[in-house]
Amino acid sequence: MVFGRSSRRETPVEPVTLKILVAGGFGVGKTTLVGAVSEIKPLRTEETLSEAGRPVDDLDGVESKSTTTVAMDFGRITLREDLVLYLFGTPGQDRFWFLWDELAQGALGAVVLADTRRLEDSFAAIDYFERRGIPFTVGVNCFEGADEFPAETVRAALDLDPEVPLMMCDARRRESVKSVLVAVVEHALVRSTREREPAAT
Repeated sequence: MVFGRSSRRETPVEPVTLKILVAGGFGVGKTTLVGAVSEIKPLRTEETLSEAGRPVDDLDGVESKSTTTVAMDFGRITLREDLVLYLFGTPGQDRFWFLWDELAQGALGAVVLADTRRLEDSFAAIDYFERRGIPFTVGVNCFEGADEFPAETVRAALDLDPEVPLMMCDARRRESVKSVLVAVVEHALVRSTREREPAAT
């Protein structure tokens, strides 16, 4: 004791690190979401859209898009002193989906980002996580000029299970994105706890 205080320093907290995927259709805002919330300079693997890809890249509704993610986006956010999320944004086009299995290894959960103008582009990501039992939350990215629909209307259109969280969000705004990420973690932890509970006899 020195002057009535302990001379021992508090042991620094070793944070829990969790892996979260950010998935969805082409041009839905995955790169924007990771960049909006990451506390480090995000890693991006964007390439300029080329004439060669024009026949296979559907630009309906995202005509102004000029680049695309070809491997992944990566960012990090500290939710609490003891909880850090590593974010992995998946490529949106069909021809890059072979990367999804690699990116999904060890993931706690996922965000499926949706655009009401192109809801059908969300089906593949939703199906992917449902088939693999990976908990996910749907974030409806509210683009300027897009028609607004009640959450329950979007839920019905996507044919989501009642337990899957669905939230309206703005992928450009940090606090909006944080709310979606918190929902993913909470949903995954609730499901994990439920699965560990012994079955009633």
